[in-house]
Amino acid sequence: MPKMKTHKAGAKRYKVTANGKILRRQAGKKHLLGHKTSKRKNSLGGMVEVFEGNLDQIARELPYMKYSR
Repeated sequence: MPKMKTHKAGAKRYKVTANGKILRRQAGKKHLLGHKTSKRKNSLGGMVEVFEGNLDQIARELPYMKYSR
């Protein structure tokens, strides 16, 4: 049986923590920043946990995510 391939775009977008949580970047901080307040831009800077409804899709993209620490 051949090895499963990791979806490379998914591997670049998500980070798996030591406890198994999957983190993602927040959208809205790449362009059109002139009219956004500093508070809004700062709050968009951090990582947030992925919504539970999308975990199955991400698990399919990252078959070896248990070992990617």
